[in-house]
Amino acid sequence: MWGGSSDIVATTHQLSLIFCGSFYGNTHRRFFFSYGPKSHTMGYRFLSDCIADLEQNGHLIRISDPVDPNLEMAEIHRRVYLSGGPALLFENPVGCQFPMASNLFGTLERARYIFRDTFVNVQRAIGLKVNPEEALKNPLKYWKAPFIAWQMQPKSVRRGSVMENEIALDQLPQLKCWPDDGGAFVTLPQVYSEDAGQPGLMKSNMGMYRVQISGNDYDPKSEVGIHYQIHRGIGVHHKTANELKKPFRVNVFVGGNPAMTVAAVMPLPEGMSELTFAGALAGHRIPMIKHPNSASIYANADFCISGTVLPEATKPEGPFGDHLGYYSLTHEFPLMKVDKVYHRTGAIWPFTVVGRPPQEDTVFGELIHELTGPVIPTVLPGVKEVNAVDASGVHPLLLAIGSERYVPYQQTTQPQELLTQANAILGQGQMSLAKYLWILDEASAPTLKLSDIETFFVTMLERVDWKRDLHFQTKTTIDTLDYSGNGFNTGSKVVIAATGQGIRKLPTEMPSDLRLPDGFSNPNICLPGVLAVTGPKFGSSKTASDRRCGLVNQFCRSFGLDAPINQFPLVVIVDDSDFVSRSLNNFLWSVFTRSNPATDIDGIAGATVDKHWGCDGSLVIDARVKPFHAPPLVEDSEISKRVDARATRGDALAKYL
Repeated sequence: MWGGSSDIVATTHQLSLIFCGSFYGNTHRRFFFSYGPKSHTMGYRFLSDCIADLEQNGHLIRISDPVDPNLEMAEIHRRVYLSGGPALLFENPVGCQFPMASNLFGTLERARYIFRDTFVNVQRAIGLKVNPEEALKNPLKYWKAPFIAWQMQPKSVRRGSVMENEIALDQLPQLKCWPDDGGAFVTLPQVYSEDAGQPGLMKSNMGMYRVQISGNDYDPKSEVGIHYQIHRGIGVHHKTANELKKPFRVNVFVGGNPAMTVAAVMPLPEGMSELTFAGALAGHRIPMIKHPNSASIYANADFCISGTVLPEATKPEGPFGDHLGYYSLTHEFPLMKVDKVYHRTGAIWPFTVVGRPPQEDTVFGELIHELTGPVIPTVLPGVKEVNAVDASGVHPLLLAIGSERYVPYQQTTQPQELLTQANAILGQGQMSLAKYLWILDEASAPTLKLSDIETFFVTMLERVDWKRDLHFQTKTTIDTLDYSGNGFNTGSKVVIAATGQGIRKLPTEMPSDLRLPDGFSNPNICLPGVLAVTGPKFGSSKTASDRRCGLVNQFCRSFGLDAPINQFPLVVIVDDSDFVSRSLNNFLWSVFTRSNPATDIDGIAGATVDKHWGCDGSLVIDARVKPFHAPPLVEDSEISKRVDARATRGDALAKYL
């Protein structure tokens, strides 16, 4: 527990490490309306407070007619999100007694609105790590720091509204977002566990790990799948419980204060409880019910699924549409036996939809960046800025701006400290899952911001030396949801570092004398210096069956260094160059989700010198779809027609469809 002024320093220090990644019955409806918006000096206490506030201030609309949670609700959500529309409250989900809410965080402006009374204070508390002297220079600006330290302490309580009612597991909303999903999933879960060796709130972990509640061979009344990925804190707790031969109690909360949802996606340092961050963002201590037969229960949650993850048991989980824009396939994941399912009176089920970015979870990333961006230089010395590119599915592509500081008395001619900083980035929490890390010396473009992705790539490609500036890590871990690698959780990484003055001028027009080998066609410029070429479908030729020595290698060997194609430092071989070149987002998504650096990067006049590979001509990335890749997400045509029909009704929802 923290208390007193000396602990404020410890609190702000910990904060600074963030990132461092049937129908709705009348009884429910009446109870919901009894909650008006609370005073925002202490934030919302319940999800219903937030929804009432959003509605009264024009940020939410109700959908009163029946909507099916099986695909239809998700398609409506996607369309409303993409149109920049409001939050949605589905009052009468088909086959479900609970109202369902979505798109609560659909715009950054709405997310800021939800946390309008706490966000700035949390930013300031984090900022004290960057410049602690500010508290002395501007004491009035930081006078709330002691209160934030107090709010970060979760509190034990004896009871809470979440435990007012019990239901069966199969009575929960059965949300299905994509046609080939393996069943119903909880898409905004707060999965809570405690350390079996050091139980208690302050050593707890809370993450947004996917929870399958029906489908496959799960018992619909007593079993759920817990899909947690590599580099997630719950894995440490699971391992400890197994080693100590103690039951691994896990609770899945849904709803409650929106701060709990954001806290569940924050990549906090290992050992720091997400409840502390949630308290700061909520503006009050998070009440947790001590329970003799389970982990602690969030008192203000709308729902709680309480159970035990069996020591060695797994069951097939998935497939499920994911944030890379593909299906994550069926794999064995931990099995949780459900003991109890609780819900508060008037409970509302919040949900989101994941898919090819941008989606609602994009806003979570923007929110995290606003909070933690200024702190990165204090955690990673020399690193000025980092951007996990949302359009590429986050983990496949990481951009960074670093700085060369080692030898200021010499002119920097090649990356040196940038490589040290790149290794530090790839050793930091979930950033370690990045496949492609492009890092640029700040001195090369002092005013450049990583939000300007096209200018970043142009600046890099003007300077990069492919003989020197490619640094591979092979047979290593990548994101669990990324199927471009050599196997489950397995693939490679490449660091591309650049510094100094430009060494080439990037073409923006097609050379008139460009010639391509047979089978390759339709060259298109994606952005200055980047050429997309349509290649044969992978595996359509015997020579393409070998990934490293196949058709793309032949493509590279068909050119000499005097070939016009070498005017383009980067060439990508794709299935549809028109699609890839149509927008920056198409380029980022297609190229970086569909390639594995060690096996899919080749180049013209490539060679290995002292185990370092590089090339004198164009770098070539094979970004075609491979047979082992997961299939992309496609809407159900009949559901699309049904939602199209809604768009003709002329109601408040229609204009967003």
